[in-house]
Amino acid sequence: MEAGLVQILEGALLAAGEPLSVQRMALLFEEQERPSKDELRAAIKTVGERCEDRGYELVQVASGYRFQVRQNLSAWVGRLWQERPARYSRALMETLSLIAYRQPITRGEIEEIRGVAVSTNIIKTLLEREWVRVVGHRDVPGRPAMYATTKQFLDYFNFKSLDQLPPLAEIKELDNLSGELALEVSEAGAAAPVSDAEKDGEDRGAAHPAESEETSDGEESIGAT
Repeated sequence: MEAGLVQILEGALLAAGEPLSVQRMALLFEEQERPSKDELRAAIKTVGERCEDRGYELVQVASGYRFQVRQNLSAWVGRLWQERPARYSRALMETLSLIAYRQPITRGEIEEIRGVAVSTNIIKTLLEREWVRVVGHRDVPGRPAMYATTKQFLDYFNFKSLDQLPPLAEIKELDNLSGELALEVSEAGAAAPVSDAEKDGEDRGAAHPAESEETSDGEESIGAT
């Protein structure tokens, strides 16, 4: 059964087109033949070991496990697509960075830290790409929305949890943080597409963005690849 289990999981991961959690893998089987979580995790480990000398790898992100092209091959694999890579403005990257590190945070708090207004288009873009979501409202006049990151954010940037973000102590300026995130976008571009930290049901953690330019506020753009 073990060899068959490994092959089943390999096929499911190839066909899924999105990360698969251990729970979803278990649901591939009828109840009477369903392997235990330990058996599934052992098979997943074997699947990963089989990829060691291949051009792709098995990685774990917030939503589960997925196959993706190794990042050191992105320069070649990226030539399969002719469309222009997505580009993100410095304003968008700074806003996303602040949400990731200060969540939950309101738009007004972001504007106070950045010292400039946050474009409505930036918030709309982050919500549409499902990198952030509204998690509540601050109990102050006007009850402004509070934003936090999602599992899709973690998936896109190849993180299993927020604990993998660079420590703030290592980041001297927000510009440096934007650079870190831009690098992650570049590396994630080669990806073909559960953290226990999400057990509380809060998606505080990446749908891939549309292939369009985001240059709101007229600020410098940061390339995605």
